Amino acid sequence: MVLRRALLPRLLACLLVLLAGCSSAGDDGGVPAWADGMATVQEADLPAEAQRTVDLVDEGGPFPYAQDGAVFGNFEGLLPQQKRGYYREYTVRTPGSDDRGARRIVTGRDGETFYTDDHYASFTAVLR
Repeated sequence: MVLRRALLPRLLACLLVLLAGCSSAGDDGGVPAWADGMATVQEADLPAEAQRTVDLVDEGGPFPYAQDGAVFGNFEGLLPQQKRGYYREYTVRTPGSDDRGARRIVTGRDGETFYTDDHYASFTAVLR
């Protein structure tokens, strides 16, 4: 009986610790601060051509278009505000298109990755 009385408070304390650790209150779901408030997509869920562009960025090229790696000005103001030169843009090939198309990957200096399929009218934060 004495053992049960000593054990009960410890079991309750452990249970409270476990419940607090599993709580979703205040949990951002693993979304980084730079993507706060934006739509998100896992890298693996991007179109195959966008995944290949991300791989090329990680590898440092070579890129299929001369404009790839150019400064992205964020004139639309849809990405977090940063100094000019912070963002770079890369073409995502569009099958059947005879020009660069509308799809791009935009990266930030601190590793942020964004995808647009409508030529900068909207962005999705890429979670990697």
